[in-house]
Amino acid sequence: MPGYRLIFLGTGTSTGLPVIGCDCEVCKSSDPRDKRLRTSAYIITPSGSRILIDIGTDFRLQALSHNIRIIDGILVTHSHQDHIGGIDELRQINFIMGKPSDIYGNFVALDEIRSRFSYVFNDFIQEGGGKPAINLCEVKSGDTFQINGENIISFEVFHGKIPVLGYKIGGMVYITDASFIPDSSFDIIEQSGGKPSVLVINALRFKPHSTHFSLAEALEVIRIINPERAYLIHMTHQIMHSRVQNDLPQNVFLAYDNLEIEF
Repeated sequence: MPGYRLIFLGTGTSTGLPVIGCDCEVCKSSDPRDKRLRTSAYIITPSGSRILIDIGTDFRLQALSHNIRIIDGILVTHSHQDHIGGIDELRQINFIMGKPSDIYGNFVALDEIRSRFSYVFNDFIQEGGGKPAINLCEVKSGDTFQINGENIISFEVFHGKIPVLGYKIGGMVYITDASFIPDSSFDIIEQSGGKPSVLVINALRFKPHSTHFSLAEALEVIRIINPERAYLIHMTHQIMHSRVQNDLPQNVFLAYDNLEIEF
């Protein structure tokens, strides 16, 4: 039976890489691994379910690049624009699938979606070319829920002071835009199947940051969770792929756009 397949649609921060107007060596790099769209991932489960994690500003380009037509559910980590800015593009997914799109997230994220995309929920606004049809599904830390029969476990981490959701799907744990993980969430990860085969985690840059893990902090979380493999995402233009990868532990990898892995 085939395993899970994860496609890294984007591995960059809110600015994307190259950064507009920047002449640094990473932004000018010819290595395609240093070109980073906003962070997002697409997962195909053994049963054929197709799950999107975050739907950011670059979703249209990402969907076209990977011929994404079916999304059984969207897991939103939080409501910053680089993680929800592509919601309007769901209009075409709705058309293909013939039904609304289910978006899962915590109360804070869903409340912001209702506010920022208020036209979606207002029946008195002229549709014009159409508007996305979405169902908002609230989940809390520690919840186990299903998307098309696939079990998903949510847990809370913090992006500075903002509560953000991480997700566990099969043997994969996904964490982005986090700067702190409470003990209760480490417990959820450990008690929901033990050591994960894959951990995906944000590693913004070398220097500490108030709302994101630095590279050193991400490596410490990797040490605690102890996955078989770990992939770093949500990286700034301070991280040059070829240079940094050589200094990482043997089971830790810089993810890059369009990388596909199985777990």
